Amino acid sequence: MQILVTGATGYAGRRVSTALARAGHTVLGLTRDAGSPAARDLAVGEVTPVQGDVTRPESWRAHLDGTDAAVHLLLDMSDPVGTDRRLFAELVAAQERDGRRRHLVLTTGISSYGRTGQALMDENTPGNPESPLGFRFALEKELAATGLAHTVIRPGFMYGGPATTSMTGQWFADAEAGKPVFYGDTTKRWSWVHVDDLADAYVRVLDNPAAVDGEIFVIADDQRLSALDMQRVAVRTAGHTGEITLESAEAGGMLQLAADQDELVTSAKAHRLLGWRPRHASFTDAPGQHHRAWKAARRTA
Repeated sequence: MQILVTGATGYAGRRVSTALARAGHTVLGLTRDAGSPAARDLAVGEVTPVQGDVTRPESWRAHLDGTDAAVHLLLDMSDPVGTDRRLFAELVAAQERDGRRRHLVLTTGISSYGRTGQALMDENTPGNPESPLGFRFALEKELAATGLAHTVIRPGFMYGGPATTSMTGQWFADAEAGKPVFYGDTTKRWSWVHVDDLADAYVRVLDNPAAVDGEIFVIADDQRLSALDMQRVAVRTAGHTGEITLESAEAGGMLQLAADQDELVTSAKAHRLLGWRPRHASFTDAPGQHHRAWKAARRTA
């Protein structure tokens, strides 16, 4: 298949794009600057960088020609709802133009659930509409109403590799600066997933997209440590021996506030329908390895 990936130069986007290319697909990686070092890294992974800004459909509309699928891995913080709606509209228009039924894989995330009161959440757990990221579940429903062929992936908290937008990368950076901070509820627990295990889920979805049309998949491993215990491991690995400062979730900004609760999920549905299983058991199994990968990525950048 030929697949267009938005957010291809981002943290998850690079791993997903290259995994799809390794699986034998022709992958077009959308980037604002096709000559940037990040775009060149895509080319090394046999992904074709194509120029365009996802917020301006006229800049990438032509890249839909000949594509069989699109993977949306970008959250436009300036206009998240409007950007996703424009993407849906462009795919509908392309289908009407050429009759080609493209499969969209939409990425949301488990922080969209908000406070549900459920000890363990799955694809059928209703999200709390008061969550700061609750609009993402509303967008999932809007996508279903378009009639487009689609699958939704809700990843857990990501770790591994360069960790550029991972909470673990922020913990490493804060520890090396001597100022680690934990925001919000000290007892909260989150579900996590290694970025390469996440990429494998996208490959499995697009191996046979018709079989999972309209499906939603939570993708996370089974680790259940508290977020604060995870951070302690990260900061000690980065060489910080002092205390972690505790701050309110509000002090950490919107994303910290959105995740200030237990977010534990089960991926039983992905195990059953996709045959997906995480190959990495836990961030805490090899924190030194993850710290070295993060440092190496920073030096390269």
